[in-house]
Amino acid sequence: MENIEAKQPKWEELGISNDFLFGKVMQDAELCKELLQRILPDLDIDHVEYPELQKAIKEDYEAKGIRLDVYVNDGKGTVYDIEMQAVTSKYLPRRSRYYQSMIDLQLVDKGQDYDTLNNSYIIFICLSDLFGKGRYLYTFENICKEDSEIMLNDGAKKVFLNADGKNGAVSRELKAFLDYVAGKPSEDMFVKELERAVEKAKQNREWRREYMTLLMRDKENQKIGEKKLAKLIMLLNEDNRLTDIVKVSQDEEYRQKLYIEYHII
Repeated sequence: MENIEAKQPKWEELGISNDFLFGKVMQDAELCKELLQRILPDLDIDHVEYPELQKAIKEDYEAKGIRLDVYVNDGKGTVYDIEMQAVTSKYLPRRSRYYQSMIDLQLVDKGQDYDTLNNSYIIFICLSDLFGKGRYLYTFENICKEDSEIMLNDGAKKVFLNADGKNGAVSRELKAFLDYVAGKPSEDMFVKELERAVEKAKQNREWRREYMTLLMRDKENQKIGEKKLAKLIMLLNEDNRLTDIVKVSQDEEYRQKLYIEYHII
């Protein structure tokens, strides 16, 4: 446990940008509601129900499970998944697609009509700019490529927030939150509430133990991943696939494809 603390941020040093601590703080329904209202000002969010920290979803034993940071609904038929993303990966758009599909599977029971499927928002709060345009906010929903006035109206929207943003029309309140995520000081009242909630959360010994347990689990998973990669590289070398050896170290999606090809579990 001590070795893990030496390599990972210490519990006492964690801030709102840590996904675990973010999930704990967002268990406060009022804080969660205020954050959603700042991100989605056009919505009238009266309250949120059943905030769940890192809700685990796995449809079957062969499916890749997911763990959601914050999963709530507003009592009006809309569900929200909010993910704090300290490391921005080019695979986030595909991950948002997968999260959407897994959430949808949980929302429709066998035999139900598709019109019972809830409206949903998948929200990623990123420390850096995934799309490279300098915007604070990127919102996506399905539209017709041939005629942008035609909306698919499938009820699914994806939102990517950029704490390192420089342009785009966002409210002063949302910018204050993004500045806070980026580690900048703010006198915003909501930010002050979040600061107090973060400090209170870090005094919770049970949450600290849970955090350390997750770190240990992540370390074990990392070891397993390193062994899988070493085995894959060995097999690629035996097949004289030298170009692939370089590629698998840089491309996670391609690496997963080769794991399947070589039956590496």
